[in-house]
Amino acid sequence: MSLFNIFNVTGSAMSAESVRLNTTSSNLANANSVSSSAQETYKARHPIFAAALDSASYQGGASVPVQLQGIVESNEPLSAEYNPEHPLANSAGYIYKSNVNVMEEMANMISASRSYQNNVQVADASKQMLMKTLQMGK
Repeated sequence: MSLFNIFNVTGSAMSAESVRLNTTSSNLANANSVSSSAQETYKARHPIFAAALDSASYQGGASVPVQLQGIVESNEPLSAEYNPEHPLANSAGYIYKSNVNVMEEMANMISASRSYQNNVQVADASKQMLMKTLQMGK
C-alpha cells in the first residue's frame, strides 16, 4: 500500500467519525424531548458503516476505506409517562419520551472522538514519512 492510499483511508475514517459525532450530538440534544404521540417522538439514530470494497483497488485488504451505508432509527421502545398536567399530554394524559440512552451516547461520543483523533495522528505520521522520503534525495 502506498502512503497516498493512507490519506484516502484516514480521510474516509475521519468523515465517518464526523457523521457519528453529528448523530450522537443530535441524539443528546433530543434526549429529553417529549411529545403527545409515539409517532412524533424523537427516536435515537445510529449510523451504519461498511468497508468500501472496490475490486479495482482492493488487493488482499491492502487499502479499504470506510463508507456510510445509512442512518437508522433505534428500535428500542419509547417510554410513556402519565402526566395529565403536561401541556403536551394526549387525551389519555400520557406523554412519550425519547428512547435516547444518554450514557450510551456519551460512550459513543468519546469513542468517535478518540477514533477521529487516532486517524488524524495516522495522517500526520504519513505526511511526516512522505516529507522524510522527499528529503532523502538532498
